Amino acid sequence: MRYFSRSEAEKKGMLSAIGVASVDELFLQIPKKHYLKGLLNIPPALSETELLNLLQKQSSQNASTDQTISFLGGGAYDHWIPLLIDDLAGRSEFATCYTPYQPEVSQGTLQAIFEFQSMIADLTGMEIVNASMYDGATAAAEAALMSLRILSKGRGKTILMSRTLHPEYRQICETYLSPLDVNIIEIPWDSNGKSDIGFLSHQMEELGEELCSVIIQTPNFFGVVEETEKIANLCRQNGSYCIVAVAEAISLGLLPSPGSLGADIVVGEAQSFGNPLQFGGPYVGFFSARAKDLRQLPGRLVGATRDTAGSRAFTLTLATREQHIRREKATSNICTNQGLCALRTTLYLAIVGKSGLHQVAYQNFAKTEYAKSKLSEIHGASLQFSGRTFNEFVIQLPIPAEEYCAEMTKSNLLAGIPLSRFFPELDQSVLFCCTEMTTKEQIDRWAALSNEVTG
Repeated sequence: MRYFSRSEAEKKGMLSAIGVASVDELFLQIPKKHYLKGLLNIPPALSETELLNLLQKQSSQNASTDQTISFLGGGAYDHWIPLLIDDLAGRSEFATCYTPYQPEVSQGTLQAIFEFQSMIADLTGMEIVNASMYDGATAAAEAALMSLRILSKGRGKTILMSRTLHPEYRQICETYLSPLDVNIIEIPWDSNGKSDIGFLSHQMEELGEELCSVIIQTPNFFGVVEETEKIANLCRQNGSYCIVAVAEAISLGLLPSPGSLGADIVVGEAQSFGNPLQFGGPYVGFFSARAKDLRQLPGRLVGATRDTAGSRAFTLTLATREQHIRREKATSNICTNQGLCALRTTLYLAIVGKSGLHQVAYQNFAKTEYAKSKLSEIHGASLQFSGRTFNEFVIQLPIPAEEYCAEMTKSNLLAGIPLSRFFPELDQSVLFCCTEMTTKEQIDRWAALSNEVTG
């Protein structure tokens, strides 16, 4: 549809309806000194064809994974997206729908969300899942808040948060928790790149009932698989909650589910399931927990029921949201659930299936292991950490990481994320990622170019 401005008659009708004679009278309250004097200094208007040509020319300057070899990860992953997803998710029934307040006209959207909940519950090994979140970072922060609500009686307000949790997730958690006077203690990493369990155990002994919850990520920000079961057992002995974040959802196709390892709350980012990189968002967070904590879940849930004719039907349920139902008992101020991104997630999981997801996850793991084997060909390069990894690992270089990445970019190759951006002490380290989209030829080229740059 093209944009057409209001006609003069329509403008007069609108002004008359609100009781003013002119547009100038409508804005009388704005001081004259703020009025625009003269025309804006902007170029003349373009025709539609000229504008499209200009925008296409400008957009072609953007780097993309189609034009550039990319080994970037760190919470945003380049995965294969079946073509069917764009076709189905782009249908107007889904792409233009609003929040499904009226179940009688929203059965398709509600069923898609219900299936999303069911699939995520299966992958995380948990009993209940909400109708998605804004993203993985806010899901982690909401999990911390939920643990405080559940354990507020008789326990303190201290949270142990691993430094191997995505740095931006940690920032969001700190922002959410700062007004609540919560004491956050960071868990350092050990030589394997995992959360230091010795430190964690010692802190638990000292804190006792002052401890509310422990937040970790697996695979963590360094790509290392955490010892979730050990940490969950320590939390159980202490009486605190074990919160597990999953930034790379594809890992759930290969690794044991956090729920099966004892986690109390499992949250994460589902971008890897059928959602493109799109410059970092919008993405889709997931939030899962035990059934006993159902009424403390943030956001909302979709439930299955029967209509008056006895047919299966879907509806929003337990929606203690700040925006409408049971507002005074709201568990969170989240007012939406990234429904279209959640739909893409549902479609992806339905299309690839359990065996397909396992195959994709294994390709991620296998290609990363091959890239590790090429480190011996790069002058002065080595693994930073010895822990078991999924599709990311940290490389230690003989030169500053920023310098290395800048040189590699000149050859149209994004060689990873310099970790000095988040950890000043790792100024010669790069976070490197492979997915099923990475080819052997690309890894070989990366190794050869890296050797030239470092040697």
